[in-house]
Amino acid sequence: MPQLSMRDAINQALHQEMARDPRVIVLGEDVSGGAGGTSGEREASGGIFGVTKGLLPKFGAGRVIDTPISESAIVGAAAGAALAGLRPVAELMFADFVGVCMDQIYNQIAKFRYMFGGKTTCPVVIRMAMGAGMNMGAQHSQSIYAFLTAVPGLKVVVPSNAYDAKGLLIQAIRDDDPVMFFEHKALYPRKSEVPADPYTVAFGQANVLREGDDATVVAIGRMVNFAEKALDGLAAQGIQCDLIDPRTTSPLDEKTILESVENTGRLIVVDESPPRCSVASDIAAMVASRGFESLRAPVQMVTPPHSPVPFSPALERAYVPGPQKIADAIRRTLDARR
Repeated sequence: MPQLSMRDAINQALHQEMARDPRVIVLGEDVSGGAGGTSGEREASGGIFGVTKGLLPKFGAGRVIDTPISESAIVGAAAGAALAGLRPVAELMFADFVGVCMDQIYNQIAKFRYMFGGKTTCPVVIRMAMGAGMNMGAQHSQSIYAFLTAVPGLKVVVPSNAYDAKGLLIQAIRDDDPVMFFEHKALYPRKSEVPADPYTVAFGQANVLREGDDATVVAIGRMVNFAEKALDGLAAQGIQCDLIDPRTTSPLDEKTILESVENTGRLIVVDESPPRCSVASDIAAMVASRGFESLRAPVQMVTPPHSPVPFSPALERAYVPGPQKIADAIRRTLDARR
C-alpha cells in the first residue's frame, strides 16, 4: 500500500471526488494560484500549503475558484452554492480566521436544514488549517475546533493521520450536512499507508489505536502522535493504556470512551485547545456524569495553558502539550485514588 503524506492524501481525496461528482467544487484564497509569467497562465500553486495543487488544470477555473481575501465571501458563496445543488469544498487559509465568517457558519449553514424542516440540505465542507508548533504566532496557530463543536447542526472532523484524513474528507464531501474539517499544519508532511482507491471513514466512530487495562487516553488531532510517544515510553515500565482517537468531535463516539473507562477506571484527555470550555472539558464532564461509578481516580486533562499561542519558539514548545506532560498525567492518575 502506498505511503502518502496527509497533504497528499487530502489532495488525492479532492481529485477523486471531483472526478466522481461534477457537483463538487473547490473555492478559497489562492486555491488555484494567480496568473504567472508573461503567458498569463495560472501557477496552480494549490494554496499556501499546496493542498489543492493540480486541481485547476484538471477541472478548470469553473470548479476551482480563486476568491477575494474575504472569509465571509468564501463561506457565503459556498453556502449559496450548496443550497443550489452543488457540493462545495471551501478553504479557509487558517482556522483562526473563522471568526470573520462565523455568522455564515453558525447562524446560517448550521441551521438551514432545521429552519426549513428538513426540506433542504447544505452539503458544504469547510477545510481549515489549524494548530501550533510552526512559530506562526497567536493569530495563526490556534486549535479552535471546540468553538464549532458547540454549534448544533455542524459536523466537526479532526484527523490525526493521512489515512483518516482521506477517508474522512471523502465522507465529508458525500455527507448532506455541513462539515468543518480541521487539518493540523504540523501533520501535513507526516506519512502513513493510504489506499489508492477512494474509501470513507464513518463519522462518530473512534479509532482505538492501542489497548491496555491501566488507563484510557483520549487524544485529538496532533496530540494522538504525542500520546503514542508517551505510551511507548510507559510501555517499557509495564504501563499499558487504551489510546482512543475520536476522529470527529461532533458526532462524538461516547460509547467507545465510556466502555474503555468502564474497563480501566481512569481517564486522561489530551487536547491542543485551551482548557476552558474545550473538547477535553466536554469529554471529562461526559465521563464524570455518565461513567462516574467506573472512575477509580480523578480525570486528568492535558492541555495548553489558558493563554494565546506564543510566537517565541521556546515558549511555543512549552505551550504545546508534549509526550512528557502526557506521561506525567498518566502516572498521576495511576498514583491517585478517588
